[in-house]
Amino acid sequence: MIKTLGVTESVCPECLRRIPAERIADGDDVFLCKECPDHGSFRTILWRGLSSYDAWAERKLVPSRPPRCVDVSSRGCPFDCGLCSEHRQHTCCVVLEVTQRCNLNCPVCFASANCKQKKDPGVEEIQNWCRTLLKNGGPYNIQLSGGEATLRDDLPEIVALLQASGFSFIQLNTNGLRLAQDHDYLRRLKDSGLGCVFLQFDGLSEESHRKIRGRDLRAIKDAAIRNCGEHGLGVVLVPTLVPGVNTAEIGRILRTAIGYAPTVRAVHFQPVSYFGRYLARPRDCDRITLPEVMKAIEQQTSGVFRMKDFYPASGENAFCEFHGKFWLRPGGKIEPAARPISSCCAPPIDVGLAQLGSGPVGNGEGARRARRFVAEHWSLPHLEQDSGNELETDVSSFDAFLGERRQSFCISGMAFQDAWNLDLERLRECFLHVLSPDQKMIPLCAYNLTGIDGRALYRSTGGEQASGGMV
Repeated sequence: MIKTLGVTESVCPECLRRIPAERIADGDDVFLCKECPDHGSFRTILWRGLSSYDAWAERKLVPSRPPRCVDVSSRGCPFDCGLCSEHRQHTCCVVLEVTQRCNLNCPVCFASANCKQKKDPGVEEIQNWCRTLLKNGGPYNIQLSGGEATLRDDLPEIVALLQASGFSFIQLNTNGLRLAQDHDYLRRLKDSGLGCVFLQFDGLSEESHRKIRGRDLRAIKDAAIRNCGEHGLGVVLVPTLVPGVNTAEIGRILRTAIGYAPTVRAVHFQPVSYFGRYLARPRDCDRITLPEVMKAIEQQTSGVFRMKDFYPASGENAFCEFHGKFWLRPGGKIEPAARPISSCCAPPIDVGLAQLGSGPVGNGEGARRARRFVAEHWSLPHLEQDSGNELETDVSSFDAFLGERRQSFCISGMAFQDAWNLDLERLRECFLHVLSPDQKMIPLCAYNLTGIDGRALYRSTGGEQASGGMV
């Protein structure tokens, strides 16, 4: 049985013009269906599991216009980001790309790093970024990214500059190559005020590493995590999930992460999205949806973590992310934490999007909760404990934990959008933004959006930039 669940707008993957779209339930699956007058119809899987989709949809976002809208919307979403007056959420985290250089050439890379070399932004330019963010409602949480940010020798000085400007929580998005080797660099980062390391971590097998990153990085990841623990830096493991490559390793990744506790604070799964550098036009079998990730977590951990322990975060659209917080207790016991009112995942008060009107609605509390939650739970507490186990250690059991007190451990998953599954309703409720070279705040999925031919709406990838348009 086919039924329409809702109407929205999207873009054509061929020309990137804005087109009408519908969310359609076909049996137990939910699809985004749309048609371009020039390039035909497109149908892309969004969610596998209609019952969980209906339950997830019950959580409504409190609309909250950004405190300062840079652009007046003339062409409409997603062409006027800045943020524009159509946006419905404050900022939680801003990605600052401090280099386009990279020391890997991964087959999967949404930034398409190394595609077109640009000069790294200087300290004066980064100071201007700080002023812009503060003027636009900051300070926010900051993620330093690229390219590979650790290629900058002056990255500790950049962290110190951000701290001095009032940005109290700074995380580093990295592949870990330098962190696995350079203790002095890690010490300088920690002393400068770095809060945590967001570490690319795609699995435990040589095959998964070679297919996603082009080389076997297992020993490097192990060394990077150990070194971070030695220098007091918390780590979030970030697996990009590619069906048929590493999705059978989800349970092993979680077991390994727990073996590294308390250094590893969380695992943040990211189902592969098809923008930037990718190999072929995606099919539905090339995607894994959020409910499938949650189901795999339950199955591959033999029910230690359960689907019912996960819920949507309240700071952004419900279909962007799932989240669960757990306690690791002495003796190997794992239990789900209660949903605290002060966390980013507390149920919001539903005032309805219809009340957004022409003036501000909401006060950005959802984004503020998210900033506080991440800063508190992703940083490493000061505990006198070992930093964890080796990748090759037997981690088939959850019975061996470190420490004599409970430790928090978070599991989350974020589904980024591409030209095939982009839902503009979701995009307008995004709270993860990139500061563009012209100092505009762009939702991450819009910033990285590319068409079939590699053209981008915002990011310079070496190909043409799309001019936009709508029907």
